[in-house]
Amino acid sequence: MKAFPAFTAQRSGNLSVVSIIVQRIATGLLTLWVVSLLIFASTEILPGDVASAILGQHRTPEAELALRHELGLDRPAPVRYVEWLSRFVQGDIGRSLINKRDMGPEIRERFGNTMFLAGIAACIAVPLSILFGLIAAVRQNGFFDRVISMFTLFTVSVPEFFVGYVLIIVFAVKLGLVPSLSMVDSDMSLGVRLQAVTLPVSTLVLVVLAHMMRQTRAAVIGVLSSPFIEMAILKGIPWWRIVLEHALPNALAPIINVVAIALAWLIVGVVVVDIVFVYPGMGQLMVDAVSNRDIPVVQTCGLIFASVYVGFNMIADMLAVISNPRLRHPR
Repeated sequence: MKAFPAFTAQRSGNLSVVSIIVQRIATGLLTLWVVSLLIFASTEILPGDVASAILGQHRTPEAELALRHELGLDRPAPVRYVEWLSRFVQGDIGRSLINKRDMGPEIRERFGNTMFLAGIAACIAVPLSILFGLIAAVRQNGFFDRVISMFTLFTVSVPEFFVGYVLIIVFAVKLGLVPSLSMVDSDMSLGVRLQAVTLPVSTLVLVVLAHMMRQTRAAVIGVLSSPFIEMAILKGIPWWRIVLEHALPNALAPIINVVAIALAWLIVGVVVVDIVFVYPGMGQLMVDAVSNRDIPVVQTCGLIFASVYVGFNMIADMLAVISNPRLRHPR
């Protein structure tokens, strides 16, 4: 029996989408494996080790050798890498070499704090960036577009730690509206917690907002210059319908990509923000672990950051494939 052409094309298109998604997942897993190798190798070449940090001034060659043997640091690096990666894949984060405690509870708490900070910033930055980018694209070369361009150029050029310190000076020191240090704990109410993270959230929003607005503006402007938009204008379709029903859906692929990358940066790029505001997140934990030469904590934090970043990029690629009609059908 001969298959209908439409059914065959639809089935081939679905298979094409599935194969592309499988390729993206495989590429992401391969990238994570390579990153794990780089993280382990980078921590291996760090000067000093945890045995020297623990013994301090009372360090002797015999004591250092005994402590290294107790901590398992005298075993070959490939053996320790395989054990570390296999435990991580199984969900066993391991123990800190400094206090010998299980790292799981502390990392879960710190990661929860980081996700809370990034989530609040994303809830503010993503809608504003899409709205302002859309308005700037529609009002291209107008007053609002010029203001948006100047703002994005300024925020992109200024590092986040500078933005954070300016916000501390203005709103915490001069005006006294919010605390300068963002110390939070699980016993805080939601209102007090939100007040405590006002400055770091504002810093993240200002930095991420610029990138997403620029990409949204460029994507929508590119679609507005397409022939089908001109045809819609000639048919007399209202301008707001053209933008919302025709331009924005066709610009979703690059917008989704930049939003996913920005969300990944909100989680991965909080190291500087954590340090500036003394926020108890993953960034602060990782910096403290580097200072103490606590290699397992550094490796775990680095691999978690890499997993989040690669994961968001894979999600962005898959959503772009699903939202782009040209990728849902065979060529």
